[in-house]
Amino acid sequence: MLAKMTVITERCKGCGLCVTACPKKIVSLQKEKRNKKGYFYAECTDMDSCIGCTMCAMMCPDCAIVIEK
Repeated sequence: MLAKMTVITERCKGCGLCVTACPKKIVSLQKEKRNKKGYFYAECTDMDSCIGCTMCAMMCPDCAIVIEK
């Protein structure tokens, strides 16, 4: 089964640490939608390429990323 990256959007403050941590370069910050706090939140742009390495989740200071395997 493939890994699934889920962003808890209301926790995300758009710091971008997950974007730089991803070895597959498939995490980016939203450019259109914002969360209730007004931040552009992170998202996985290619779920099929996610290897479930959890680097994004480990880098997140707000525990806004969950990796399900």
